[in-house]
Amino acid sequence: MVMLAVAGMLVAAPGTSGAAPPAWQYTMVAFSNTSSLDMDVYESEDATNFQPARLAAYRPPSGLVRDPSIFRNTDGMYYVTYTTGGGSNIGFARSSDRVNWTPLGNYPVPFCCAFLPGTGDGTGSASPPGSSGSAGFSDGPSLSPFTTKAWAPEWFVDGGRVNVILSMSTGGGFVPYLMTALEPSLRLWSLPVPLAGIGADHIDTTVVKVGSTYHAFTKNETKKIIEHAVAPSVTGPYSFVPSGDWGPMLEGPALVQLPNDTWRIYLDAYTEGKYLYSDSTDGLNTWSLLKELPDLSGTVRHIGVMREPA
Repeated sequence: MVMLAVAGMLVAAPGTSGAAPPAWQYTMVAFSNTSSLDMDVYESEDATNFQPARLAAYRPPSGLVRDPSIFRNTDGMYYVTYTTGGGSNIGFARSSDRVNWTPLGNYPVPFCCAFLPGTGDGTGSASPPGSSGSAGFSDGPSLSPFTTKAWAPEWFVDGGRVNVILSMSTGGGFVPYLMTALEPSLRLWSLPVPLAGIGADHIDTTVVKVGSTYHAFTKNETKKIIEHAVAPSVTGPYSFVPSGDWGPMLEGPALVQLPNDTWRIYLDAYTEGKYLYSDSTDGLNTWSLLKELPDLSGTVRHIGVMREPA
């Protein structure tokens, strides 16, 4: 997720009247309660009241389009990445206008995890009571040395480097990893690197940077809560800090910064059929009480949000 930080000055043209246009535009991408086959696109002037830009704006040639994440690259194009539901693949598509999308294909995450830490120490939800879960699926202990699932990819741009943070499993608990684009077309990627300190049975991890500190928000699959961890580097080591008083049964965190430096987190209350949000005005330290997202609560699932000058 890219935060574009410069807005042009708004100058009223001679002889015109009425309110000045908004300084910022927010774009939301989501799948819905009724379909994991199509991606809907919404837009807003205030990050609260979203209207459809186009429903069913994108359907990939095959598979699902769950958990989409959006950003605008330096080439001026918009890109989404998403969960395909097809094992260890994640999907990519791009657009010049946010509503007409061209698939870039599915990317098979390298089966490299025999040599990487993390994914083998989780246990599945088929394990005895008290054991950790694996995104609600009845997976047994992780025995495979290879990636069997790659879910919930999230864009993260840092210092001009385009990254994807994704949740990977070798059959047990999910672990967050980072891949870095190796060329501008975003078709060639580095090997996945684990986000040290977060550990197994964490999914839906998203990262934002405030000053020199990296903030990860992730779903703890054991406790079914959203946790907050901080680190001096995007790959860690992360240390957990207090998060908002948001309660259990939440997933899919997405963050965006508002013009007054307030941070907003959106959360999928998936068991209640609601979408919620909470604000922080002190640099992600404390958070407001949860509110329902107007009109879209109960409709959208696991959203991605980006801000850019209008």
